[in-house]
Amino acid sequence: MDPLLTIKNLSVDFITESSTVTALKNISFSVTRNEIVALVGESGSGKSVTAFSVLQLLPSPPAKYASGEILFSAGGNTVTDLLRLKQQEMQHIRGNRIAMIFQEPMTSLNPVLTSGEQVTEAILQHKKISFAEAQKQTITWFEKVKLPDPAAVFSRYPHQLSGGQKQRVMIAMAMCCEPSLLICDEPTTALDVTVQKTILQLIKELQQQTGMGVIFITHDLGVVAEIADRAIVMYKGEIVEQGMVKIIFSSSQHPYTKALLACRPVNHQRGKRLPVVSDFLEEMKPEAEKPKSEAGSQNPLATGSEKAHLASDLSPQTSDLKPQPSVLLCVQHLSVWFPVKKPMFGKAVSFTKAVDDISFDVYKGETLGLVGESGCGKTTLGRTLLRLIEPTRGKIIYNGIDLTHKKREDLLPLRKEIQIVFQDPYSSLNPRITIGSAIAEPMKVHGLYTTAAQRKNKVVELLEKVNLQADHFNRYPHEFSGGQRQRIVIARALALNPSFIVCDESVSALDVSVQAQVLNLLNDLKKEFGFTVIFISHDLSVVRYISDRIMVMNKGKVIETGPADEVYFNPQSDYTKQLIASVPKGMVTA
Repeated sequence: MDPLLTIKNLSVDFITESSTVTALKNISFSVTRNEIVALVGESGSGKSVTAFSVLQLLPSPPAKYASGEILFSAGGNTVTDLLRLKQQEMQHIRGNRIAMIFQEPMTSLNPVLTSGEQVTEAILQHKKISFAEAQKQTITWFEKVKLPDPAAVFSRYPHQLSGGQKQRVMIAMAMCCEPSLLICDEPTTALDVTVQKTILQLIKELQQQTGMGVIFITHDLGVVAEIADRAIVMYKGEIVEQGMVKIIFSSSQHPYTKALLACRPVNHQRGKRLPVVSDFLEEMKPEAEKPKSEAGSQNPLATGSEKAHLASDLSPQTSDLKPQPSVLLCVQHLSVWFPVKKPMFGKAVSFTKAVDDISFDVYKGETLGLVGESGCGKTTLGRTLLRLIEPTRGKIIYNGIDLTHKKREDLLPLRKEIQIVFQDPYSSLNPRITIGSAIAEPMKVHGLYTTAAQRKNKVVELLEKVNLQADHFNRYPHEFSGGQRQRIVIARALALNPSFIVCDESVSALDVSVQAQVLNLLNDLKKEFGFTVIFISHDLSVVRYISDRIMVMNKGKVIETGPADEVYFNPQSDYTKQLIASVPKGMVTA
């Protein structure tokens, strides 16, 4: 079959006043009709630069197409080099012949236009039909992407839709002109596993119905196994391996591909140290550059005996023990209700029950995993435990102290004991102060250490514990990667030496390789400092890996609790079974 898209020897540079960075280095691949090709790799590997190059969406300057061709043949008769087209000609291609679904629908959708207006606009841009007919086609596409009550969604603004619904609107907008090629840029990264599964199934169904070609960009090889026919693995702007998905999974050749497969928690026993990319990439180095055997003895992948010893050494001490009777946190009949309908005068008559009559204990030294879909109440529960959200009723008893009705000023001494790591580290760090100042600030507030020099020494010590460097002290948040920022907020949470930490979706948006590093780090620090953790996530494979016990939430209630492996491998409730079935398992490599 003739290729729909052929990329030949494409190189892209980003040129600044001080340097030139090569983002793509002579990459070549093709996509045929009726085929899904996955581009796989970490952030910075060049996946999105490749996709944006196809549609000429890279700003120039600083981007420069140093070499190569991008040949597109929509109907199979004529071939066009997209890099040679003028912007006016590209506007006819974009959204019409080649469409794109972006990673973050909230920033891709216009907040001041309704969902229906935005899709209607896209149809009118490329089709010579009436406004009424365009509206009718929009509602038809909303039906095809399985949005509930399409006519109502047409009139809703993006902020009135859930994450999964916004992503469906984006798919409808991309598909409405029936493109020959669809580019999906990480369309499911931040979604719940159940929503992710439905979105993947939807894209696959639409692709089979229309026969279009699809480029699917992701960092998760588990997702690739669910949807793709072929996989192209990228590392530092180069293609290091490509082939049929089954072959890539069963007999990958490149160390980087092996690393991406190996570092997924679903492939490992609970508590064992996860392999990281750097370990595998040692294989790529010439023999002269590899560390001596003495230096390599710390490598968890060096030998089977060393791996077993290190895994045993770094396993959480409570991983295979029953919970100890010493209770650190006791939650009794806790409810958090938010008013929905409230008359001008008088009490609210309708409520959203985000947390509804929940009771549970957390034992000293354990990691309790809290899992459920978006909207189930897990983040509300986590923040309420710290009194960042006020409870409607119930009790929160920490170390024998009832926190429920304490005044804000009386809670200040206890803030040292209880910390939180938020989901988005970038929004939880002040962009105008250095990360050293951000970590030192809670020490200053609580009167720890007498001088700024002492606080700085402690911050440097914490930075090194989370595998950052002393010279990072004076850098700002935007100068770090997502994984590094997550380490920074973990260091800040540890600054007061707390006994209890709530981790709220702290690895959900990270690459699988960076996620492995952060999970290893949490296990290491937990063993060193002995703190207790509530680990909130929608991904049951991650929760099973790191937790001693798992508590499953749905619609504000706890529906199942038990030891991690028991809940994961022998779930009792239908809801838990559904969550586990939605985890992209691919081909287990452990």
